[in-house]
Amino acid sequence: MGIYLNPGNEYFRRTLSADIYVDKTMMIDALNRFIDKGNNYICVSRPRRFGKTIAQEMISAYYSKGCDSHELFEKLKIAKTEGYEEKRNKYNVIKIDLNSEYQNTINKENLLNRLTGKIRTEMDREYPALLFTEDDSLAECIMKIYSATGETFIILIDEYDVLVREQVPKALFDEYLSFLNSLFKSATLRPAISLAYLTGILPVVRDKIQSKLNNFEEYTILDAGELAEFVGFIPEEVESLCLEWGMDYEECRRWYDGYYQNGYEIYNPESVVKSMRDKKYSNYWGKTSSYQAITDRLEANFDGMKDAVVRMLSGENVPVNVTRYLNTMDSFNSRHDAFTYLIHVGYLAYNEEDESCRIPNREIRREWENAIETQPGYEATYKIIEESKELLTATLKGYEEAVAKALDTSHIHVTSNRSYNNEDALQSAIYLAYFYALNKYTVIKEMTAGRGFADVVFIPFVPDLPAMIIELKHNKSAESALDQIKDKKYFDSLKDYKGGLLFVGVNYDEKDKTHECRIERFEKLI
Repeated sequence: MGIYLNPGNEYFRRTLSADIYVDKTMMIDALNRFIDKGNNYICVSRPRRFGKTIAQEMISAYYSKGCDSHELFEKLKIAKTEGYEEKRNKYNVIKIDLNSEYQNTINKENLLNRLTGKIRTEMDREYPALLFTEDDSLAECIMKIYSATGETFIILIDEYDVLVREQVPKALFDEYLSFLNSLFKSATLRPAISLAYLTGILPVVRDKIQSKLNNFEEYTILDAGELAEFVGFIPEEVESLCLEWGMDYEECRRWYDGYYQNGYEIYNPESVVKSMRDKKYSNYWGKTSSYQAITDRLEANFDGMKDAVVRMLSGENVPVNVTRYLNTMDSFNSRHDAFTYLIHVGYLAYNEEDESCRIPNREIRREWENAIETQPGYEATYKIIEESKELLTATLKGYEEAVAKALDTSHIHVTSNRSYNNEDALQSAIYLAYFYALNKYTVIKEMTAGRGFADVVFIPFVPDLPAMIIELKHNKSAESALDQIKDKKYFDSLKDYKGGLLFVGVNYDEKDKTHECRIERFEKLI
């Protein structure tokens, strides 16, 4: 048993003994279908805290010849599959945590030589009959073992992209390209590798190392394919945890859900686990990472970025072209590149169907609030967000003039590059002005209701709050907006809702650029 070559299973053993463990071993069954096939090079990219490292430790514990993991897997899902015993602990595994190697190496320029030397030393100990020299590359060492014994390898590299994200000196980066090229582009070496499994935050870099890794099957947060359910938690897993730990599932969903891949809703697993243990919902993301990733991108201030950010803060989706970003830290040329990067690191979620992005959940929304608080150019946005709590209170108390004035301010701010009189801009003004309400309400735009569509409906998910139906008018009157709510029976869609109800009529005068508001309260629906 070695550290790099044929490691043991102690890390996975500890994972299994934790207070919370979600069985993801069917990922191994998926990977078994790649073994010794033409497409057996795999790269999985996800944000931090999504379980990539735990998955690698599980994979290592299953395949590594350096341990016997029968007792660890015998009660897990994978043990019931065909071929489970055939591949368990049958392979030479090389496992590299590149981030740890990089951070723990004082002389960074010697990183790869030092790493290769440590692996070569373990190979020398494991295969004393073979001769390894200091000049042998890792690829040459693997080939010597394969040629002499016929034994194949599984290569696991965690945080393979750390040298991309850290923007290391060119000499080290070029050496890294050669390292990857020798392992994964050699036709001679390929029969010796039964599986290569790389993980990182960014997908394969398309302008620098694509030629080195373009033979990898990629499973990204944009397109996770058949591996979607295995990296991150899916709803039934989270619902089961909430039931076991006495936590509210819907609240957990609002805090940590919001990523959608291949038909699955995906939750941030680390935040879910910590919330179960602490018996509360909180922003755990902010305790383990910095919102600097957001502010760094906002500082570029690409054309249309602020307008799009304000819309997302308001709860909207905005279009994004994810095909242009080259997956490097120096190839940001538009807001689309910046947003694509933020999708990969988890600060935005991607909707493949309409090619849009959004802020995924309450936890990440807190990070965006923190990021814009001191960001130049977003002072007015942050002030509106800060005052949104008072606006909700004013609405619930029926303070019509206060609501109208708040909408004046919000409407001016959200227009940016859009027409001030555009109906979408007015709806965005509503969403941004009621930002705080997202902590207590589900907000539905153009909800099918009665004999038409209600402009904006707020449905509370906390007790003792009324639902709200907001109808918008242009150059008419707030009274006419209220009349439309009642005449078209928009409240019929809430007939099963047992709480109070507010009708809010808003009229925007295009000439004066002012808003008028009328509020009526109904305690019961008839």
